[in-house]
Amino acid sequence: MPIHDFQCSGCGQRSELLVLANQPPVCPACGSTRLQRLFSGSAAVSTTRSRERSAAVARGKASAIKKEKDHALSEYLRNHIKDHGG
Repeated sequence: MPIHDFQCSGCGQRSELLVLANQPPVCPACGSTRLQRLFSGSAAVSTTRSRERSAAVARGKASAIKKEKDHALSEYLRNHIKDHGG
């Protein structure tokens, strides 16, 4: 018994529904049987290589954010010292 994504033509509700043999799916919001099946997103297969690549991208973004924060802090401190005396 597969689970599929549907959108109701009556109320527009999107739902994941269990499809039973010889029974049309029913909208849980309005009870309509006028449902359009949607294409589900594909499942991703995680490999060591893809995990390492994702981790490298995340590290790169974290490094860029840290540099930006460090720069903002040094700029703040420089302006604070200039405004309030050192």
